[in-house]
Amino acid sequence: MKQSKTDYRGGEAIVLSTDALELTITTSVGPRITSLRSLTAKGKGAGQNLFLEIPASEPRAHGMYLRGGHRLWHSPEHIVRTYQPDDDPLAVKPLPKGIALAQPVEAKTGIQKAVKIELIGERTIRVTHALTNQGLWAVELAPWALTMLRAGGYAVLPLPPKGDHAAGDLLPGYSLVPWTYTDLALPVWEFNRDFIGVNVPKCKQAQKFGITNYPGWTAYWNEGTAFVKHAAVRPGCMYPDLGCAFEVFTNGQMIELETLAPLQKLEPGQSATHVEHWTLIDGLEKPATAPTFDALKTAVEKWVKGLR
Repeated sequence: MKQSKTDYRGGEAIVLSTDALELTITTSVGPRITSLRSLTAKGKGAGQNLFLEIPASEPRAHGMYLRGGHRLWHSPEHIVRTYQPDDDPLAVKPLPKGIALAQPVEAKTGIQKAVKIELIGERTIRVTHALTNQGLWAVELAPWALTMLRAGGYAVLPLPPKGDHAAGDLLPGYSLVPWTYTDLALPVWEFNRDFIGVNVPKCKQAQKFGITNYPGWTAYWNEGTAFVKHAAVRPGCMYPDLGCAFEVFTNGQMIELETLAPLQKLEPGQSATHVEHWTLIDGLEKPATAPTFDALKTAVEKWVKGLR
């Protein structure tokens, strides 16, 4: 693992890299991971940032800059507590395989956000998100990890294995949760036997839905490289947003892959954590058909098995 410093919009950031990938993390604002690049990709997408980069001239959204990239929020979404600005310098602690970052306590919520980013393999990143209640009373919330990726690609949400009615599978296995503005008849949604595809270029208006149970990973393919994120689903726990463990949002200009931890009631001084693992897989075809999805699934399952 290599580490260096760089500039981010006039402030400081840290670059972590291996021979296979490189990511940039802000330290003067955030915490945000603003860039993730494959260093082994070939062809048109070689070396490009897979994450969305919103121009520095962006207006604030309900008080905060979205900036793009990866961020930590607390769920359920609320117009005040969700959009607290993260414009201040962070406490930075070096780690053997990465860095740990903590922002000042949010004045209006009493919550402190912290993120650890570790390169635990040539192609594996572990991101540990933490919310700590530094207030005076208990708060119910869930860590919510959101990754904004640039437009033009194709996302896949794998579905749980199929059951067999004749063998006695009589109960439901998961729920799909659409938002009030979601139209599942639009061509952005591509429903298949084993996965749901999200065809971002076909999206012309904001769309979002969640799922209550899934294999724990999702992927976004763009110009030959697939970004994969994995977060284990905890059976029997209560999740936000009618039980969603994963949510996807797109408006055609970008796509957001979002994992959530279960809801927890944090007493003063208590913390909630949520762990994601990321990888990049180069050289795959667009996973929009059964054969190309199966090729991605095989590669991802091999990678997930190595995490255990």
